[in-house]
Amino acid sequence: MIEIRELYKYYGEHRALGPLSAEIDKGEIVGLLGVNGAGKTTALRILACDLLPSGGSVRVDGIDVVERPDAVRERIGYLPDVPPLYGDMRVGEYLAYAARLRGVDSKDVGRRVRAVEELTVLTERHEDPISTLSHGFQQRCGIAQAIIHEPKLVVLDEPISGLDPVQIVEMRQLVRALGGAHTVIVSSHILSEISETCDRILVIKDGEIVASGTEKELSSRLLEGTRVRVTLRAPGAPASAAPGRAKTVLAGIAGVTGVESAECAEPGDDVVSFLVEAKSDVRPELVRAVVGAGLELLELGTRQHELESVFLRLAGASKKNGNAAAKPEKGGAEPEAGGEEPSNGGAS
Repeated sequence: MIEIRELYKYYGEHRALGPLSAEIDKGEIVGLLGVNGAGKTTALRILACDLLPSGGSVRVDGIDVVERPDAVRERIGYLPDVPPLYGDMRVGEYLAYAARLRGVDSKDVGRRVRAVEELTVLTERHEDPISTLSHGFQQRCGIAQAIIHEPKLVVLDEPISGLDPVQIVEMRQLVRALGGAHTVIVSSHILSEISETCDRILVIKDGEIVASGTEKELSSRLLEGTRVRVTLRAPGAPASAAPGRAKTVLAGIAGVTGVESAECAEPGDDVVSFLVEAKSDVRPELVRAVVGAGLELLELGTRQHELESVFLRLAGASKKNGNAAAKPEKGGAEPEAGGEEPSNGGAS
């Protein structure tokens, strides 16, 4: 569906993006994860034909974004970080307007408005002025305009920005509902949302993709195995002896490479918690060893912040190397040094 080859974007002498290469399959929900300034929005704007690349190539559904941008825009729905809404228009009126802009046949406009309002739970807001909507419903309206023309690719730039916890859960469900019928790319610097929402993660740092895979794959590859949190009770053992006894049992399990004490949330002097590092999933062996040693197992689960550890290792503080790479042959016009490049005709 998407083929990106050696993509670069320069602003004068400053390299904002590249070299960046990736492939995304039809129907995938892919998360672009990186700290602010890593190049996420620049990459999405190029995909949406809102910005010209300086070098390399991008193809969407086999079509080059530089050679045939209008054909690419027909296949893309784009929600920028600030939704392109008109506050004085009513929801249904605005969505009908967006449908006509995107070439939806006049006889199908009403059907498409009803369909996207139902999907984004905006049906009851059909007659409401957009300016009266909450931030969460405005984000929904932004997604509705992006999918009004049934695009093959949906590009969402920080769709949960500014949402409250309830709205975040609702937005997560909405994005998941788009998968399959659409290929979806979601950018975010919020780790939990990328993990919960996307099939695959692309970690971007200093304009380059430094890792790709599912959360489990990235954790296994970059944290060198798995990490399990264990809480145990050592009945009958003195409080001072419980940690040592439990740690000895855990360390003796085949495949375990490290046992680290952890803060214990359970009460009791004979209760202890550990983070167990292993080359593979050792939970079945761990249960057998704990029970066989006469210990009581109170908690067993994978560590909750695996993705955070991966993210900090891969995409931590961005280094100042904007001019480190050789400047490639240009794929389009560039701005003056230090300036912003204007939109390439707009895409939304």
